[in-house]
Amino acid sequence: MRLGDIANADALAAGKPLDGIRVLALEQMQALPYATQLLGRLGAEVLKVESPKGGDMGRSSLPAMADPDGRQVGATFLRNNLSKRSICIDLKSDEGRQLVLDLAPRFDVVAENFKAGGLARLGLGYDDVAAVHPEVIYLSVSGFGNTTESPYKDRPAFAAIVEAMSGIYDYQATGDRPPQAAPVGALGDISAALFGAIGVLAALRQRDRTGAGQYVDVAMLDALVAMTDIVANFWSMGLTEKAPLILENFRAADGWFVLQVGREPQFEALANLVGRPEWLSDRRLADRSGWVRHMADVIRPGIEGWAAERTRQQAAADLAAAGLASGPCLTAEEIVHDPHVTMRDMLVEMPRVDGVDQPVLTPGNPVKISGVAEGPETRVPWLGEHTDAVLASELGLGADRIVALRAAGVVA
Repeated sequence: MRLGDIANADALAAGKPLDGIRVLALEQMQALPYATQLLGRLGAEVLKVESPKGGDMGRSSLPAMADPDGRQVGATFLRNNLSKRSICIDLKSDEGRQLVLDLAPRFDVVAENFKAGGLARLGLGYDDVAAVHPEVIYLSVSGFGNTTESPYKDRPAFAAIVEAMSGIYDYQATGDRPPQAAPVGALGDISAALFGAIGVLAALRQRDRTGAGQYVDVAMLDALVAMTDIVANFWSMGLTEKAPLILENFRAADGWFVLQVGREPQFEALANLVGRPEWLSDRRLADRSGWVRHMADVIRPGIEGWAAERTRQQAAADLAAAGLASGPCLTAEEIVHDPHVTMRDMLVEMPRVDGVDQPVLTPGNPVKISGVAEGPETRVPWLGEHTDAVLASELGLGADRIVALRAAGVVA
């Protein structure tokens, strides 16, 4: 889907669930920007506050493209900031702090993802904002939370840090090989973002009921403990090894496909499909633990022998026809051109402005609502692109005052 396109235009007149909700986002990188982008896709208006000194750290990530002024705009920023406006304010200056406090009452939600306690030390924490805007929904996303004295509270955190601390890296480790860091991209960021968005939606509903503002505090480590639920749950039930099931990648004629078999009727269907009915009477494979123990010497050779004459897609289709869950391991190019992804509008094209023909591809909105229009969306904002317009329209500042603030380095 190209920026500006609408997949279900007939729903456009009905509006979106969060139409009228305004979000002031003091954010960077991904854990919060993904959440506010999702709120924006559901109808909220998002104003992004960035530092005059380079803006959101995601702008400096790689790979990158150049904006119309030749400044770097990194991939992390491009993925998480569609349809937002950008204003540059120096939060460390007294005048900059006051500008944010003056803006806050005009917004339903104030959201931040600084290191725990960072904004409070600048005079922009929940208590500071609630003092001027008692009905505010204030969202904090941090590595280890703001409302408890976690032993890790003062540590910086990125996605891989909390992923490792959740226990899932050790759980998935094999032998003496080091655990793989960030095995599925920014799981720590996206999961925290989703819980943050859910928290905001619930807090808005609570405010509708009570009229009171709410402080929503999301710790990335908490989000990962929830997402990697099997780690603590299986340990509590005495399972110290990987779950006893077939969950592996197997080789086909043109690459790999994944297969999951966790129940005895499924194993029976698998044995019959791959031409190994003798597995059903093999005492070594009589229970699920046996499937795991004899993966290398029995199960894998049998499955891969059957799959050797099939493509990944053919193997997955044949397994699915037998009632077994399987899927091909797609390459980046294959997922970009996958018919399901196209039908579901799950990639949004943003044309580049630096002479490169290939548009930037950003994941679309996975939340499909029958009566809500898909898009339209606008490109990411250039750094500080809307500073003057916002200060004038929201706070009534005149041109001379804005020039003076810019000269003092308060805004950019």
